Amino acid sequence: MYIITKKDGPRKEDVAAKQMIEQNWGTIDRLANQISGGRWQDIKQARAAKTSVAEYDRRSFIGYASMERAAPARPYIRISLNNRIVVVDEDTNRQLLFLGDIRHRPQGRVFCLATRANGFFDPAPDEVLEALAGLDGCVLSEDELDEPFKQELAARLGFAAPQVL
Repeated sequence: MYIITKKDGPRKEDVAAKQMIEQNWGTIDRLANQISGGRWQDIKQARAAKTSVAEYDRRSFIGYASMERAAPARPYIRISLNNRIVVVDEDTNRQLLFLGDIRHRPQGRVFCLATRANGFFDPAPDEVLEALAGLDGCVLSEDELDEPFKQELAARLGFAAPQVL
């Protein structure tokens, strides 16, 4: 429920309470220190002490800094539910490379490589485009699993396909 009055600004009671707290702050501070056994004073001093702020790291983006990896990435091919085909690191599950997607056309499911000609804003690197150029526009059968296609992509990119458990 909202009470709407003609007067804007703080209520008289709020102004009076704020003035009383400001006038008696010394007593309130002393009582808080006495009740807490000196802990209140320690907290105030800790807040007043300057804390060292780390120098801005240019590699960080909004507080995020990438983790350095000791082991090399273990890439594998993933086809997501929305038919995007990406290379993903097996350990961290981070996307390493976007290859393209599978689009539904009249002739069936078609692999579209990530190129500007296929309407992608950010195309795949040139070495990937060269390796996968023969697969661009290939028709995938509707009833077949995507495993053979993933293995073919992995072979052309030069890394082993993931182990099927």
